[in-house]
Amino acid sequence: MMGVITQAVMVQADIDVRGMGPAQKVHLADEIFAQQPNLLASILVLPNMGVDMLTLEVPLHILLVAFKAMKLSGHTWPLISEDVQERCLQRLTARVRFNEGLPEHLADQMVQQFCDEHRERYLLAFVYGYLGDHDLMQVRTDAEKYLMLAALNLVECLADVGATTSS
Repeated sequence: MMGVITQAVMVQADIDVRGMGPAQKVHLADEIFAQQPNLLASILVLPNMGVDMLTLEVPLHILLVAFKAMKLSGHTWPLISEDVQERCLQRLTARVRFNEGLPEHLADQMVQQFCDEHRERYLLAFVYGYLGDHDLMQVRTDAEKYLMLAALNLVECLADVGATTSS
């Protein structure tokens, strides 16, 4: 089943967040805290895992854009619980472990298939692109590993809970 965040919504959400000043970003973060506190917590915990404050701006931007896209989608999103986050993280890490054992060309095919069939493929593509733009796809350190898992798990959680149409 296809998700609800369209390519146009993703592009507009990214443009909107990039155009925000610090006060507007804080206001959006306050909205996230009120509506999806577990998503915010999953990013704000990253400094405890070695992510420096400058690098933390990358997953924070991803969260702000994802939340803005959720709002622009015209859908109502259920609260993402810690249980949903844990279940999605377990699936994500299992997929990563499976891919690690494959020859490179097969692993690439598996990643491509995962992206093509993903319920929220435009959000996933945005996250991969944004991480790549900031040289965070190589996973050279534990901090980068936790950052990548947090960003990708955000996508998995949104795909998992889906959204309902607003009336």
